[in-house]
Amino acid sequence: MTAINSTGRRKSTWLIRLGLLAGTALVITAAGVTAATANESWPAAVAASNGFGGHGWVATWAASPQVGTPGTLAATGFDNQTVRNIVFTSVGGDAVRLELTNVFGTSPLQVGHVTVAEAGQGAAILPGTIHQVTFGGSASPTIPPGMQVLSDPVAMRVGALQDLAVSVYLPGQTGPATNHSDAQQVNWVSTAGDHAADQGADAFTTQTQSWYYVSDVIVRSSAARGTVVAFGDSITDGFQSTVGANARWPNDLARRLDAQSGPAEPGRGRTLAVADEGISGNRVLTSDLCCGVAAGDRFERDALNQPGVRDIILLEGINDFGFSAVPPNPLINPVTDVSAAQVIAGYKQLIAQAHARGLRIFGATLLPFQGAGYYTTAGEAKREAVNAWIRTSRAFDGVIDFDKLMRDPASPLMMNPAYDSGDHLHPNDAGYQVMANAISLRMLLEGTGI
Repeated sequence: MTAINSTGRRKSTWLIRLGLLAGTALVITAAGVTAATANESWPAAVAASNGFGGHGWVATWAASPQVGTPGTLAATGFDNQTVRNIVFTSVGGDAVRLELTNVFGTSPLQVGHVTVAEAGQGAAILPGTIHQVTFGGSASPTIPPGMQVLSDPVAMRVGALQDLAVSVYLPGQTGPATNHSDAQQVNWVSTAGDHAADQGADAFTTQTQSWYYVSDVIVRSSAARGTVVAFGDSITDGFQSTVGANARWPNDLARRLDAQSGPAEPGRGRTLAVADEGISGNRVLTSDLCCGVAAGDRFERDALNQPGVRDIILLEGINDFGFSAVPPNPLINPVTDVSAAQVIAGYKQLIAQAHARGLRIFGATLLPFQGAGYYTTAGEAKREAVNAWIRTSRAFDGVIDFDKLMRDPASPLMMNPAYDSGDHLHPNDAGYQVMANAISLRMLLEGTGI
């Protein structure tokens, strides 16, 4: 069940009904509630609302929102429970803001209490680190369906490469929960009651590997010059990396940037924040219940509007080709037989949007996938055509040749066994590290004074 827009890109009608494509975000400030349209970047919205100006606010962590897939905890939602999300920062700062999301909610979301703290072992919090979070001065915002809210600044020293615990108490029945399905991180759900300020872990009896309601953690950082957005599918999401190890390639990139950052100079940062906007199963052209909004339809929200964004790394398209061989299915595959030309046209649209905002966008070649469950010779031909275009078109501001890096020298249509998680599609931890190591920091940091 799809609709066709003026560019020929298919949009799922259930997404339109949920209001995602309306392009409006909600910013709650000390002055009240104001609208920030999708054409206004988050830095501009922050600058207009917080009295600090937009300088220095970057996305230290991010996760793209998804609808709750039938049969999951997200589809059921919560009732008088607290969710404790564990998130990993890329850069530190002296103040923090949280973005909560009800983008896929079907009713107003009542939030009872929110805290942010340094994470301890399991669901525990390090003593003395709990900070209360408010929204326009209120501890209990209500988020309309299809909207997201930005918290007031919290005076909290946040370290780089640090686990934070973001706890959200939901006092009533939430209905389906906006979530990020594949967290590669153990998160926690409590028994009944408000446990957002609990230091201990006793009340958090249910483990989950999804994040709920939190889509951005934003810090005010003198060390970071801006944000680089890693935008893509399951390989960017870190699927098959070790759960809880923060071993996704964007995490490894953040470690590299942190290691070389050095002391910041006045008014000039020495590193970049990294926002991971990968969704497992995501595609350039097709939205579905399983695997998120198509890249073309979420690019503005998840990439262009990230706080402090200056660079985008795009790695996406293999699912467009792999799913072309899968029978039509409303849950995971409403559209089949996507061509290389269509994916390239999708890339061109994303490049144009990034350049219209004055942002740089780097294209990454698609990794080898022979042996994967949805591999076909037709899909391989499409992958090779797209990779050739990425390398030679000069349409991107730079190229990251993951294909060349990750292929098996003895069998170049397959992933190098040393980097293969075992499914012949996703890297293991070592492979993700190799990917991060291959990204030129000079390319990313060009113009930052490094």
